[in-house]
Amino acid sequence: MQAKGDVLPWERFRDWVHCLAVVTFDLELGQTLETVYPLHVKLSEEEKSNVCYLSFPDSNSGCMGDTQFHFRIRHSSSKLNKLFCGVSNKYNSNCPPALQTDPKFMNGYVYFRQVKDPSLRRGYFQKSVVILTKFSFGNLFHQILRLLAPQYFDIGLRSIELACNDIYQWPSPVPGEVLNLFILGSTFEILIPTASSGRLGSPVQQLKANPSFPISPVVITSVHEVNFFQCLKQIICHLHLLWELVLTAEPIVVMAPVPDSSANTVNALIRMIYPLRYAADFRPYFTIHDTDFKEYTMKSALPPPVILGVTNPFFAKTLQHWPHIIRIGSNTIGKLKKVNNAKLLDAQPGVYTSYRQFHHHDLSTRMTFLLRLKVPVLS
Repeated sequence: MQAKGDVLPWERFRDWVHCLAVVTFDLELGQTLETVYPLHVKLSEEEKSNVCYLSFPDSNSGCMGDTQFHFRIRHSSSKLNKLFCGVSNKYNSNCPPALQTDPKFMNGYVYFRQVKDPSLRRGYFQKSVVILTKFSFGNLFHQILRLLAPQYFDIGLRSIELACNDIYQWPSPVPGEVLNLFILGSTFEILIPTASSGRLGSPVQQLKANPSFPISPVVITSVHEVNFFQCLKQIICHLHLLWELVLTAEPIVVMAPVPDSSANTVNALIRMIYPLRYAADFRPYFTIHDTDFKEYTMKSALPPPVILGVTNPFFAKTLQHWPHIIRIGSNTIGKLKKVNNAKLLDAQPGVYTSYRQFHHHDLSTRMTFLLRLKVPVLS
């Protein structure tokens, strides 16, 4: 690819995405990194290991068909990162604190497919398409993967090459400007909020002001907002408590049956204090193979300030000493369970903590939530 003027090759691409990767399952090696594109991108051994293991659901999850979720990993510093830190600094100075990028971390957005295939020795087709990026624009990147991944499964690497070439043409990620992002025959229209606008300034309004736009884009009204009611419906009666725990960066573990539920719950928790930036580390999906596993599961030290999303039942025992545990399960409302002994934990959905909250909920608001959910409350 040729440079444009003073723009270095692939610089525009790195403004948005670090790389695209494909992870597959090998009978002898397990999860392996099949492809990284652009080809010149080099991942550290730790990054390769984390991407491989975090791009697949735990074996106990039983995810069949297509599943989308996301994870967060440490990003190794390099000369390449320092070369383009100017773009990130400019972006960070104009966006809300909660959407600022952190050069020490990368987000991975995953489209995982598992279907039966008798032609394969294992009997199943298992593969993930992954976007690695510094941005926490879940609504944008998940929608791009819904377009890209099925094409990759049909025609192979050519679709990823085309997608990367399209991303290279995108305008810079400037908060406050309506951006039209063309990729694989579709255009996504987004508006990154500014530090002063917060949640205001939907691109829908600005699109109406420009009816002459030649292509009808897919309007993504928010690149980052989550559906709190959907993500936290099992524990929605405890929002005040959870808000306090997140605001004070208390150690929290979210135990869910599948990675998308785990990741969405963690994401909803840190967005509860928007536009404030969550002050500690968070891992929407965390496995026993993560390179930070030992650091975060040591019983000899106090749990670190981090929110972990897990699906492996192994963590129920390993992290039973943590002070705040959220269990997500069947479609019921979880009770608040005050426990002083972690051995009292059961498999029911709910918030397990001995924390005494300072801000108390309004009973009428709670009952409104319950009536709208129309599901039973656990006794």
